[in-house]
Amino acid sequence: MISDALIDGWGLRIRELRYLPEGGGAYHWVAHTDDGQRWFVTCDDLDIKPWLGSDPDSVFDGLLAAYRTAMDLRASGSACVVAPIASVSGAAAERVDEHHSLSVFEYVQGEPGRWGRPLSTRAQGELLTMLAQLHRRTPAVTTVVRRELEVPGRDGLEQALDCLDGPWDGGPLSELARRELTTHLGVVEGGLTALDRFAASLAGPDANAVVTHGEPHPGNLILTPTGLVLVDWDTVALARPERDLWMMADVRPKLLSDYRDLTGITLEHEAMSAYRLAWALSDVAAFTDQLRGEHRRDADTGRALAGLRSILSGREPSPYGTPVR
Repeated sequence: MISDALIDGWGLRIRELRYLPEGGGAYHWVAHTDDGQRWFVTCDDLDIKPWLGSDPDSVFDGLLAAYRTAMDLRASGSACVVAPIASVSGAAAERVDEHHSLSVFEYVQGEPGRWGRPLSTRAQGELLTMLAQLHRRTPAVTTVVRRELEVPGRDGLEQALDCLDGPWDGGPLSELARRELTTHLGVVEGGLTALDRFAASLAGPDANAVVTHGEPHPGNLILTPTGLVLVDWDTVALARPERDLWMMADVRPKLLSDYRDLTGITLEHEAMSAYRLAWALSDVAAFTDQLRGEHRRDADTGRALAGLRSILSGREPSPYGTPVR
C-alpha cells in the first residue's frame, strides 16, 4: 500500500522500501527509487495527535497546516528545516486511509540525536543560534496556528481523574496506572491549577510571539556534515519563544543573555517554568490515555508507565539528560 501511495502521490518509482522502527506517533521508511535517490517516508497516525485535533479529519487538517508552515520556512531560506516534499497535487501530505496519512521528506545524511543525550557546548550554541534564526523567520510564513499554554488531551485526563475509584480494565497496565494517579492525585490537580495561573498571568497581547518548533529536543535533531537540522514539524506554532527554549535552561547557564544578544528579546523565567510544566502535564495526559485504553504489555506501554511514574514522583522530563531540580 505504501509503495502504491508513493507512486500515485509523488510519482516515485520505488526500488526498495525499508522500514525503520523509530519514533512515536508515526511509522517510517527509507525509500530507494530507480534513479538512485533515497527518501524518508512518514506515515502519521491521525488518532494520536491531540494537539492537532480531536478526530482524524481535524488532525489531518492540522497536520497539513503545520507541514505547510514548515515548507514556507524552508522556502524562505531556513536550511535547518526538514520540510515535506510536495506531492503531485501540491499537498504536504496525502491521506492513505481514514486513520493515516503519508508524507515524503528528503533523506538527511547524518547522526540522529536521542532524547536524554547531552549536547556539547558547541552544539548547544549552534542550536540556540538556529532557534533564534527560526524565530526571526516569523514574517515568512503565510499561515501558522497560534498555541497558548495548553495540555492536549486535558479533557480526557480530567475524566480519568474523576474515575479513579473504580477499576480500569483497558489492558494489563491499566490498574497500575490508576494506582499511580490515585496516589499522586494532588500532584496532577495542583499542576493543572498552577498551569491555569501561569496562563492567566501570561495572557494578553504578546509582541514577542514567534514561530516555534515546539519540540527541539535531541530526538528531533540530526547532526549533518554542515550542521544541525530539525525534523518533526507537526508541533510548529506561533507562541512565546520560551516554548522552544525551556529545554535548554538547565544545560546552558547563560541562555537568557545569549538569546537576548541574538534577538534583542528578553526571556521570562515565569514563561520558561510554565512551558516546562505544560510539557510534563501533556505527557501525563498522553500516558494516562494510552494506559487507560485498550493496550498490550510491550516496550511502548512499559515506557509509558515508567514515564508516568517518573513525572508523578517529581522527576520532570529532562530532554538533554540533566536532572531538573
